[in-house]
Parts: sequence; structure tokens; C-alpha cells
Amino acid sequence: MHRKLDILAEKGFVILRDRQGSPIDPAEWESLEYMDWKSGGDTNFAPLTSATGEMDCRGFWDHGKPDKGGIWTKNRKMAPGLADYVERIGGNFGRVRIIKLNPSDDATALRQLHLDDNNRLNPSGEGWVVRSWLELDNAAGQSTFILREDKDDPATESRIRLHPGMQLVIDTQRLYHVVSHPGPRPRYALITSWESDDVLDGWIKREMAAGSHSPAGAKAAAGGKAAGKAAAGSKAAAGRKQPADRKLTSAH
Repeated sequence: MHRKLDILAEKGFVILRDRQGSPIDPAEWESLEYMDWKSGGDTNFAPLTSATGEMDCRGFWDHGKPDKGGIWTKNRKMAPGLADYVERIGGNFGRVRIIKLNPSDDATALRQLHLDDNNRLNPSGEGWVVRSWLELDNAAGQSTFILREDKDDPATESRIRLHPGMQLVIDTQRLYHVVSHPGPRPRYALITSWESDDVLDGWIKREMAAGSHSPAGAKAAAGGKAAGKAAAGSKAAAGRKQPADRKLTSAH
């Protein structure tokens, strides 16, 4: 068994307040070295950390490690604000990456719904690995996070409209997920793997937006037709016992 965060028990995700402080210069993510790594659509990734410190997007398990104890790559020098954001949280991070997601339609995105293999080689008794997102693109309202408890059941779906500076934490080994991004420009976001521990729990509690832990909070974030799906998804999830592990359909 692994330690899991109580705040993620109900829905598997939490919406935090927007990142505080001065804006991060877009040059920090636009000037990075990206690798042709496909996951959840037409994507490229710029690794800020890896298992060894080399420019590598592979899972840490390829090097005999769980997704913790990430080592900074050469990209860190070009992204001091992003690195500082991660280090200020203070927890045990694994993979830290910028995703560049090229545009696609909603139907194409839905075909990419997947789970992440976050906890391979993670020793029993240690913290469950989850992921945080910091949205970086400067065009608000163009991207939507789609989350499902059941990949093939839209009634379990929550949709979250994204905007620059938005922070989320998601148990992506529990929830099928993908981002629908119609464009026209690529979407950029910082994705970080975290061990569930007291440090991460404290940061989440400090950063929580009002009502974000309740079904009403998810509904407000989604809006319109998607809000109804979010409420239905939360209701369905509440009545379903969550397994400790689930068969993975995709890993990145």
C-alpha cells in the first residue's frame, strides 16, 4: 500500500488558485530543447529533469528508479523561473517537463485518453506519485482538460477549462485524461511528478482555490454543458470504490 492524499480521495484531482507572483518569461519555455516524444496527442517534451540528468523523456524505471529524485538537465539553465517554481514547492519531484501540445479537435483528443504509469518501482509504504500542472500558454480558454474515471463512460467525465497560470494536481494513474486544444497555437504547460507526502499536502492546502475540493468547484471551472458532465462524473466517482492499482493503457 502507498500513502495517498486525502484531498484527492473523492475525485482524483484538485484545482488550485492561480500561480502567484511575477509572470514567468515565455522565453523560458519557448527557447528550451524539445524532444519528439508522443503522449496524449501530437506532442513534444522539453525535460527539465530526468532520471540521470541527461536529455531523456523515458520513464525512470528504465534506469531502475521510481518516478522520484529527478536530476536537473541542461534545460534548467534556460528556465530559472520554472525551476524555482518547482523547488519552492519543496517536495520530492521526479520527472519535470514542459509539454508542447499541437492543436487537434475534440474527437481526436478523446481517442488519446490514457492513464499514466506513475508508480512503477515505487516501494510499498512510500508516497503515491501524482502529477501537477502549471498552464503556461498566453491564450486563455483555448484548452480543456478532460478527465474520466471510466475511459468509455462519458457520465464519469469532468471537463476543466484551462487558462494561463492555472495550477492543478491530478492522480493520473487513477483518472484517464487528455487535453483538448483547438489552437491555433501550441499549448505549453509544466508537468511535474510528485511523491505524496506532508510537503505536497501542505502546498496543496495553501494553494487551494475556494470551493475547488467540492463538486461545485469542478462545475464552476468547467462551465456549460461540460459542467453537467463534471457533476455527473463526481457523483459517479463518489459511489465507486477506487482500486489501489488499475491496468494501464498508456504510460509517459
